Amino acid sequence: MSGSLGAVVTRRALAIAAAAILGAASASATARSAPAPSSSRAIFPPWSHGANAPASFKGLDFTVPEADDMADFHGDLDDPKLVVFAGGNYFFAMAPLVAAFSAEHPQYRGRIFYVTIPPGLLLRAMDERDTFTSGNLTFTVHPDVFAAGLKKVIAAVRSGRLTGPAIAYATNDLAIMVPRGNPGHIRSLRDLGKPGVRIAMPNPAFEGVARQIQAALQKAGGTALVGAVYRTKVANGQTLLTHIHHRQTPLWLMQGRVVAGVTWKSEAIFQEQAGHPIGMVRIPAAENATATYGAALVRTAPHPAAGRAWLAFLASPTALHIFERYGFGPVTK
Repeated sequence: MSGSLGAVVTRRALAIAAAAILGAASASATARSAPAPSSSRAIFPPWSHGANAPASFKGLDFTVPEADDMADFHGDLDDPKLVVFAGGNYFFAMAPLVAAFSAEHPQYRGRIFYVTIPPGLLLRAMDERDTFTSGNLTFTVHPDVFAAGLKKVIAAVRSGRLTGPAIAYATNDLAIMVPRGNPGHIRSLRDLGKPGVRIAMPNPAFEGVARQIQAALQKAGGTALVGAVYRTKVANGQTLLTHIHHRQTPLWLMQGRVVAGVTWKSEAIFQEQAGHPIGMVRIPAAENATATYGAALVRTAPHPAAGRAWLAFLASPTALHIFERYGFGPVTK
C-alpha cells in the first residue's frame, strides 16, 4: 500500500471508526438501493444478549446498545485464570468454545477472560502494557494465548513475543456480505468497484483481512479493481473503511449505509444464524483467499498451564466441530 493510500485510509478510518464502533454514527448517507435503516435496537452489537459473557456472577446488567456496550470484551477481570487475545472475526465461536473447554476443565469455569478485536490492535495493546481504554474505562489484563492468522502468529513466535510452537486449528475463506435480498444486485467482487455502489471494507491499517481481500480483488479484476475499491472509492466516500469489520460491516448493512462488504464467510453465516437480515454472495475459489488460524502461548503468560490447555483444546476434534458450525474448515497437512 502506498504512503498516500495509507494516509487516506488512516484519516478516513479515524473519522469513521470512533462513532461507528459505538453505533452512534448517523445513517443519513444511505446506500444506493439499500433498505431503510431499521430502528430496532436488535441491530446493534453485542447481539449475544449476554450469552457470550463467561463470568459466573454478572451483577447489574447495564448493557445499553448504542451507548454503553463493550461487545468485544468478555468475562470477569477479577483474577481470571485464563486470558485469551483472539482475532475478532470468530467472536461468535468463542462462547461455545469456552463452554466446551470449561466442561473439560471445570477449574477454569467462570474464570476465563477473552478479547475479540482485530489481531493488529491486540498486538498494539500488548505493546501498551496489555492495557485498553474503551470509553471512560481503562483496564489491564495480561494474555496467556494470542490467536490470529497463522503467519502472524509464527512471526510473533520468531520475534520472541510468543512461545512456540504455533498450532494451526481451522481455515476460512472470504464472502461478500449483503443485506437480505441483495438490494444492490451484487454478483461478484467486480461489482464492488462500480461507481455509486457504497461498500464497507476492512482498513489495511488495522485489519489483516484487508490483505487477503486485496489479493482476492487482484485475482478478480487486477490492479484496476484494487485501486477502485481501496483508493478511488475511499477518496470519494463510497468505500467506508472499518475499524472492526466483524461488528461494523453487518451493522452498516442493516442501517442501510452500504450495500455490500467483504468479510470472512463464517461471519456472514453467523449473521444469518442470528436471524439478522443479512445474506451472502459466495466468491469463486479461483478468486478467493483462504486463511489458516493459529495460536501460541504468550512469552509472559501469567497462566502458562491454562494457556497450554487452551491450545491443546483448539487443536481437538471438539473445537473443530464447533468451528464447522460456522463454515470453518479443517487444517490440511
